[in-house]
Amino acid sequence: MKQSDTPSNPSRRKFLSKSASSTFGFSFIPAYLTSARAQNNPKKPPSQRLNLGCIGVGGRGVSVVGGHCNKGNATPIALCDVDFKRGGPTVKKYPEVKQFNDFREMFDQMGKDIDAVTVATPDHTHFTAAIQAMSLGKHVYVEKPLTHTFEEAEILMRAEKKFKVVTQMGNQGHTSGGSEQFKSMVAGGVVDDIVKIEAWKSPGLWFMEAGKRIKGFPKAEPIPESLKTWDLWCGPQEVKDFSSLFHTFNWRGFHLYGGGMFGDWGCHIIDFLHNYLKLGYPTEINPTALADHNQISFPLSSHINLKFPARGDKLPAVDLMWKAGGDYTSTVDKKYLDPKSKKAPNLGGAGTLAHRKQGDYLVHRNSHSGHSKIISASKRDDLKDAMNSQGPKFDHMESFVQACMGNGKTDSPFSVAAPLTQVLTLGVVAEFLNVKLKFDPKTKKFIGNDEANALLSGPAPRKEWAGHYKLA
Repeated sequence: MKQSDTPSNPSRRKFLSKSASSTFGFSFIPAYLTSARAQNNPKKPPSQRLNLGCIGVGGRGVSVVGGHCNKGNATPIALCDVDFKRGGPTVKKYPEVKQFNDFREMFDQMGKDIDAVTVATPDHTHFTAAIQAMSLGKHVYVEKPLTHTFEEAEILMRAEKKFKVVTQMGNQGHTSGGSEQFKSMVAGGVVDDIVKIEAWKSPGLWFMEAGKRIKGFPKAEPIPESLKTWDLWCGPQEVKDFSSLFHTFNWRGFHLYGGGMFGDWGCHIIDFLHNYLKLGYPTEINPTALADHNQISFPLSSHINLKFPARGDKLPAVDLMWKAGGDYTSTVDKKYLDPKSKKAPNLGGAGTLAHRKQGDYLVHRNSHSGHSKIISASKRDDLKDAMNSQGPKFDHMESFVQACMGNGKTDSPFSVAAPLTQVLTLGVVAEFLNVKLKFDPKTKKFIGNDEANALLSGPAPRKEWAGHYKLA
């Protein structure tokens, strides 16, 4: 599986290598990168475009491929998917681009021409695709959540340092006007002294509907003709009988393949608070209410409380209370409402309420790139200036492309995205076991629970994938 480092276009590869090096602190930036360039210019020289190998091109992958290429600064030269029926829009747009079912074959045949890789596959195969690409010196964009397990995220953090490539996780709100506003709020002290965070998500996946609940793995079904190899879809996980409840999309509801609502939407909902308030790792994870709990599919509804320790001045200990399912709703205490109308705000089906220890106002935000709002009977006008900000220069996917070419840095590199993903995997472990867990942020181990610690890495990968876990 080892590929040659000899490039097919030496001058181009030299440029891209040096361009990326500038992201890590070197001074070389090609002159043309500083000049104005027309977007979506079909006449742009190939040497000024990023060559992408796109792994997972259907479903979410359609938007991921398009989002990286629609400015004209990147182009796919290889498409990889186990089921190209799902990737119809991508294939239609790029009919001449070579197709692969196995990303290992893609790297073997075209690795020397690929500069960067996008990964938009089911969660349980994010790691193997990403780590192989990084080990070959490819920049990597991986959809959220970054990995399926705590240990996989740990390895990718090491890989980021070892291979010195540009990385980005696909929690796209992290490069947005909402994110820039939150940074301004931090600088202005608006989110000082947060002691409690309510986070919620309305039901939106099949396992959160009572009539669709299952407590065992589904019965075997015929494998669709378009699914070239079910074995590849399973990746490092145990090969179960094929079911349409796994492929497509619904794999999210199974512990074996997904992260449920917390592992999935948590990346968008608690993203800003986790990063900009430097929450780090919790010391306690307590699943306080799991409706219809079992260890195959995720709960009908889920309440999880996480305790984060104090991190310094203006950063006291925080209780984060997650609710997902039909009983997700949060309410606003009357003391925060406008005394004239007393009308409670619509908090939406996904979001957070951050409470200050002073009890003078709440900070409300929805999800993804949403801006924050102050809920207060009297404080909103006082905080207006700190709530203003400008948007980012590039959107989330284009910022990855630009960083690969030496123009700035990504906002959600693995050094940021992996710890967030790890927090979510801790919640998933607690959901699986349905027990309160103590966690040591220094050792990154659970205290007094061997079963929980084994779940940090999950089941051993199948033999053909074991080597990927030793690359960093």
